[in-house]
Amino acid sequence: MCNGKRRSVWGCWSPDSKFFVTIVSDNRAVKPLWVINSIAEPRPTLETYKYQMPGEMEAPEDHLYLFDMTSNTRKEIRTAAWKNQTLDLSYRPWEQKQRDQELVPAVWQGENNRFFVIRSSRDLHRIDVCTYTVGQDSIVPVVRERMNTYQETRPIQVFNGGKEFIQWSERDGWAHLYLYDDKGNLKNRITKGPWHVEQVVKVDPATRTIYFTANGREAGENPYYEHLYKVNADGSGLKRLTAGDFFHQVEVDDEARFIVDNYSRVNTVPCTDVIDRNGNKVMSLQESDFSVLKAAGYQFPELFTVKAADGVTDLYGVMYKPFNFDSTKVYPIIDYVYPGPQVEAVYYPFTRMSVRTDRLAQAGFIVISVGQRGGHPSRSKWYHNYGYGNMRDYPLADHKAAVEQLAARYPFIDINRVGIHGHSGGGFMSTAAICQYPDFYKAAVSCAGNHDNRIYNRWWSETHHGVKEEITEKGDTIFAYKIATNPEIVKQLKGHLMLVHGDIDNNVHPGNTIRVVNALIQANKRFEMLILPGQRHAFGNMDEYFYWRMVDFFSKYLKGKQEDSVDIPQR
Repeated sequence: MCNGKRRSVWGCWSPDSKFFVTIVSDNRAVKPLWVINSIAEPRPTLETYKYQMPGEMEAPEDHLYLFDMTSNTRKEIRTAAWKNQTLDLSYRPWEQKQRDQELVPAVWQGENNRFFVIRSSRDLHRIDVCTYTVGQDSIVPVVRERMNTYQETRPIQVFNGGKEFIQWSERDGWAHLYLYDDKGNLKNRITKGPWHVEQVVKVDPATRTIYFTANGREAGENPYYEHLYKVNADGSGLKRLTAGDFFHQVEVDDEARFIVDNYSRVNTVPCTDVIDRNGNKVMSLQESDFSVLKAAGYQFPELFTVKAADGVTDLYGVMYKPFNFDSTKVYPIIDYVYPGPQVEAVYYPFTRMSVRTDRLAQAGFIVISVGQRGGHPSRSKWYHNYGYGNMRDYPLADHKAAVEQLAARYPFIDINRVGIHGHSGGGFMSTAAICQYPDFYKAAVSCAGNHDNRIYNRWWSETHHGVKEEITEKGDTIFAYKIATNPEIVKQLKGHLMLVHGDIDNNVHPGNTIRVVNALIQANKRFEMLILPGQRHAFGNMDEYFYWRMVDFFSKYLKGKQEDSVDIPQR
């Protein structure tokens, strides 16, 4: 019960079902935010929700409670270490045999009277793997991870009756696996080298074999392509199980006997095989039928590699061309962007067509997506943290360098007609790019952009840009946050800018775009704006309408073609 109302709760059962543990997050102090649904019937409605912004001290506070089902009692467990810390429970991975069950109970990792919990500081510089034993008053840290930037995490994997666990860590600059006993003593490294372990997908306790996905290990391959590997808990016997220069998406059965391997690239037909635990092919399940698609004129996009602005770092991208591409013609180029740092805008496995890439190219453009230093966690820690403390400007130089290299490489690209487009973080980035490089980019379409990260959500902004924990003269802990914003630079705009936002976006609040609009008006700049009524962060049933407005905008300012028809084409 909360304030007299029954609320749902999430937590974990002990293996013997005698105890239940849950984390209660008290967000009463978090300030509210609002959006107005202007098309609600019979009258507009006000939507209120909790939303913490960077640097604000009014934060959720996590509490850990243990319920004894035998005595029908509860107990709050002491967890405090840092101001505004967060807690996460470690629960057993779901099993394949549970996938069709209507109710799948969450069970904690560990023993009947002992479980694991992860404690993180607000700046994510400090992360502890902790244990709790029933009857004690406090959790006990057993592994302490410390860095001077934020840290990525993955769930620990507990086995051997709760006596050992596997920790994923980037402590040496690459993401790897480490074996600990339950007291936090390091037994051995499991993996090592200049490559990235993505996650553990299965532990076979009987053979002490660990199955995990990883990328960047295979020479000559795109470093983002994931493979499935297995290794013994002592670090011996490392073996790749999936074959071929593809992105592999796998499912391992509960006994680790067989694996379903879905594999493809953006420029290949997706296939599915069954392989055994040693990587031997058992059978082919399916190869997608693209005959109708190809008969309609479909062409695969093309892969490319360029250098970052430092002239050293390799960047990987995809180029989309019109299906009626003519190499004797010259085309404008549009860069579809997303700064990350949790992911880049580039697709690696085959995916269905997108209004922002494949379909946009069909309007007569060369469209590219390419990574940038700081954009993705699946390379080195250095690569991922390149933009830490400089979230607005860090990706811009690499994208300009990429377009310049492609234009020099391919005569069908017109370096004087360059556009840029993105959504969310990409909306933020595309506006920053056309303002910071006003003579290079001629047009930008910026959608749902977090243009002023001071009013975006605390978790994304503080995590990826950084927040400074400070102690005042009175001994209080505060969090200082400072970041460059787009409203500060729109006075530099020379090209053509189109801003798009859903009016009830409760992720990136419309106020982000409104602040850019205000700064543009104050600077006496012309621009275009499209508000999508009743739409949140994605554009829902208005995505098709948005697509045609984007095509019209880029056609006008990159190809000199004005669409005068009132009616939007219908599919």
